[in-house]
Amino acid sequence: MAEATPQTEQPELHRAIGPKLLLFFVVGDILGTGIYALTGNVAGKIGGALWLPFLLAFVVAFLTAFSYLELVGKYPRAAGAALYTNKAFGIHFLTFMVAFAVMCSGITSASSAALAFGRTYLRQLLVEFFDVALSPESLAITGIAIVFIAALAIINFRGVSESVKANVVLTCIELSGLVIIILIGAWAVINGDGDPGRLTDIHVPSGSNVVLAVTSATALAFFAMVGFEDSVNMAEECRNPVKIFPRAMLWGMGIAALIYVLVAITSSLLIPSDELAKAGSSALLKVVTVGAPGFPLWIFALIGLLAVINSALINMLMASRLLYGMANEKIIPKFFGAVHPFRRTPWISIVFTTGVAVILVSTADIGKLGGTTSLLLLIVFTIVNVACLVLRREPSEHKHFRAPTWAPVLGAITCAYLAIPWTSGRPADDYKIAGWLLLAGLVLWGINRVLHGKVETHPEKLGK
Repeated sequence: MAEATPQTEQPELHRAIGPKLLLFFVVGDILGTGIYALTGNVAGKIGGALWLPFLLAFVVAFLTAFSYLELVGKYPRAAGAALYTNKAFGIHFLTFMVAFAVMCSGITSASSAALAFGRTYLRQLLVEFFDVALSPESLAITGIAIVFIAALAIINFRGVSESVKANVVLTCIELSGLVIIILIGAWAVINGDGDPGRLTDIHVPSGSNVVLAVTSATALAFFAMVGFEDSVNMAEECRNPVKIFPRAMLWGMGIAALIYVLVAITSSLLIPSDELAKAGSSALLKVVTVGAPGFPLWIFALIGLLAVINSALINMLMASRLLYGMANEKIIPKFFGAVHPFRRTPWISIVFTTGVAVILVSTADIGKLGGTTSLLLLIVFTIVNVACLVLRREPSEHKHFRAPTWAPVLGAITCAYLAIPWTSGRPADDYKIAGWLLLAGLVLWGINRVLHGKVETHPEKLGK
């Protein structure tokens, strides 16, 4: 007589994602707010050599991707950095702080997208269709960004079942906007327009040096390359993840990096860096205006709007789910794990993450929020790279991708280098915002420790 299957056993997730869908997921997760909103800010730090920090950011992310590929092959579960940290070091507090930092990076990323939504793309559409010109810093625009965050909360509260196929459609929309920029650049070169001499011009601020200028710009541009790490959370829904992940992730990152470098080259060819910096989050709109005066600007504004909406929604969903998972695992007060009786969504976590996002939107600009996002993730990536090396002592029961040793070593060094204040040239505000967010996590951890004492951590369940 066969043994009965225990009723408490959870069924496996449906493995519906093949290599092509995974490739689109990686590309779609990387493309978005970073390039659509921060091109002007990066130009203000580096000058005409705008392509350089995006290329260097890709190299740093590429090194870290090797560590993620080894770890997701060895532990093909939907948990990511928290799981790897816990397995490598077994320190409850460190595992929690890594998970909380990832959650905070989602909130800061979504907040920067909200500002891009209000101050750039919706504002441009208001000009195009209603001839209403609002100042980017006006209370009305800030109010629109806050309403946008609230709208995301409502969608999140109602319950969103994310489809990877829908991600393909949104990725194509995001990609189309960047292809428009690249084609404009190609047309300018064919017609002899633009100034190629700008491409080697590096702006060095007073009291700084070339290395610090490049590092500072790269630290901010890194925000545009994040997102690839989210794909590891799809491991349990991929067909043969050990086999398809390496090619999909590395090709996806390469495609995104190539697009970014071409967009940066086009921007510098057509517009001086000081004008790009002055345009800020509207830099790509300015590129379209200058390079293709007859192109309907509202089309690009609409594409940019959809790009930042997609980025913001994905990040707020991730943040609220991760907070809910931490409460469910009893590593923060269980109050945050409350599920609405009718919508079946984690409403307390949604309210909390939305409240934090509203505060950030009301008090910070896009550059600071983008810089804080990259700072938080650079810290997490440093730990993941070290964890990759530590976990090589643990044998695996199956064959999996193994990164060349130099990749996680260089990945840890470069990520730490871009995160340290005296080498990265980061503004102090990045550290202040990150510090306040992590302090909030420390308070929640402390309250929970007083109420419940030490609890066992199961990071593989945090995102469920």
